[in-house]
Amino acid sequence: MGDGIGRYRGTEGRLSGGSRLAQWLRRRPRDTDAEDSQDSRREALLLATAAAGLPLAPAAHPVGFRCSCERIGCPTPATHPVSFAWQTQSTTDRAQIERWARHQPQANFITATGMVHDVLDVPLEAGRNALERLLEQGIDVGPVAESGGSGDEGRMLFFTATRGTPEDEDEWWPCALDCNPETMDEHPGLRWHCRGSYVLVPPARLPGDGDLAVTWVRGPEHPLPDPLTLLESLTDACARYAGELEEWERHEAARPLGGR
Repeated sequence: MGDGIGRYRGTEGRLSGGSRLAQWLRRRPRDTDAEDSQDSRREALLLATAAAGLPLAPAAHPVGFRCSCERIGCPTPATHPVSFAWQTQSTTDRAQIERWARHQPQANFITATGMVHDVLDVPLEAGRNALERLLEQGIDVGPVAESGGSGDEGRMLFFTATRGTPEDEDEWWPCALDCNPETMDEHPGLRWHCRGSYVLVPPARLPGDGDLAVTWVRGPEHPLPDPLTLLESLTDACARYAGELEEWERHEAARPLGGR
């Protein structure tokens, strides 16, 4: 605005600068209204998630292609908690979540798994196929979210009841699929997020081209199902997806260079 006024001399310049200022002031309420509406929607979604019993804590957010934590070479940009104390910090308290949402308007949020709920995390294509079959079979499916868009990196998150947090560790049922943030790459197929893990909750933004995000397919108002009611369908879908991917990669490897 200042540069626009400074380039001109005389009455004509002042009128031109004043006209630009008036136009900017007229646009500003609309922009502010849109931002307020987006912030209100974000806060409402977070509060609905907490009201369903899923504990939340603030997470990093994207800054272009980088992570807001400014760590050089951040291994999980915009998908990790802000605080190392995220497990004890996670809460469903409405007032606290409102404070976080309003004071950190750019922040993503994670939910700590293994307290109230677990998350079965599968490749996006496999998850979509499994979800369709589960609904056709009349199986109760709880909240479901999509993460990362429609590419090969996309994931589908099935929120379920937790397997429990028994006081006696001998009663804990270990599983080879258990996943925590340090072992994500070890589970390219189905990941089972339970104690010591977390996932992003909608609405969340991811770094990269386009509108990469985490969004609800089925909202948190759906009751959490027993994970075992979904597990067979999800593992079958992941096996088919892995087989199709392997077959496609073999065809690609066999294709002559420059050929069709």
